[in-house]
Amino acid sequence: MTTNSPIADVDTATRQSLAHGPLGIALLHIEQAHRGTGSWQSVHRQLAAIGPLIDNNEANLFLGAPAMAYALHLAAADSDRYATALHTLDAIVAAHTRRRLSAAHARIDQGKPTSFAEYDLLRGLTGLGALLLRRAPDSHEMRGVLEYLVRLTEPLPSPGGETLPGWWVWHAPIHLGAPTPGGHANAGLAHGITGPLALLALAKRHGITVHGHNDAMARICRWLDRIRRTDQHGTCWPPWVTKTTAVPTSPATPSWCYGAPGLARAQQLAAIALGDVDRKRMAERALLYCLADPRQLNQLTNRGLCHGVGGLIRIVQRVAQDAEKPSVFTDRLPQLNESFLNLNPLAESGFLEGAVGAVLAFQSAEVGTAPATDWDACLLLT
Repeated sequence: MTTNSPIADVDTATRQSLAHGPLGIALLHIEQAHRGTGSWQSVHRQLAAIGPLIDNNEANLFLGAPAMAYALHLAAADSDRYATALHTLDAIVAAHTRRRLSAAHARIDQGKPTSFAEYDLLRGLTGLGALLLRRAPDSHEMRGVLEYLVRLTEPLPSPGGETLPGWWVWHAPIHLGAPTPGGHANAGLAHGITGPLALLALAKRHGITVHGHNDAMARICRWLDRIRRTDQHGTCWPPWVTKTTAVPTSPATPSWCYGAPGLARAQQLAAIALGDVDRKRMAERALLYCLADPRQLNQLTNRGLCHGVGGLIRIVQRVAQDAEKPSVFTDRLPQLNESFLNLNPLAESGFLEGAVGAVLAFQSAEVGTAPATDWDACLLLT
């Protein structure tokens, strides 16, 4: 089922990519099969074509064995479908998580800065934690991820003598292999500290906590408060912070990955977990301001989940479920649906930035409808 060898070629990686490849496309087939608008035979064919699964240092929630475990988990739902394969994959994911945790703690012990690949949602331990929260919430590995995230939030001494956030990375925000002078701290949901914040909050919502759990969430929230900007247009956060500045100075695209919507949902979840009424109101207001700001909305130029209207639609629905007044959010859905339809279909077919993710977001965008599966759990929205 798996291969421990390095990724042989781009085609192998793409085929096993939840973000861009056939494995991600299978999520739509799974959703349709559960709804009765598609067949399980189609799901089986899609999954059978993936091939031997990657299980090395490159494997993560969006690639290889963990990604397949996530897809099969959605397919299985409350049935015994794929039970044997899931049992095998659970053991593989557990062992993989233990290896990743050992390396991460060794890095912290050495006082070195982290990287996205170690901790974030798309490539790191936060993503593995999101999978474990669904597959093995009471496991030693789940607690291990949470304990690691608590430790990640603790201040990290730097060579210059100043103290930096524990999630300060050595590389550039975009060119991940390139060192950047002084490094940076990332605020986004995909690569930044709001991913761990959302996971810590969701775990507590499931009754799973570790020592220092609340303190870790509070440290992240205080940092987000320090970099938050509020003006006559509303509230926003920079996507990342360097030692000298928060950049860029204008509001980011209102996206799932970096913009105010993703950060608002993560902080709403944290506020619920911490019982922080003021933060919950602030987070919900931030999203409402965003939805009323043409400067931000006009930056959405595609239908996708990661950077587009599809991601915003799904966030609005999830925020509404936990909001004091759901209608102030759901009343915005018709406008967002119209914006979605006015944009050209996506050329890419994948989940995170392609047509499949857009369809998943849009097919339940009408008020009063809901998806058959929690396919957006991999986005830490639920």
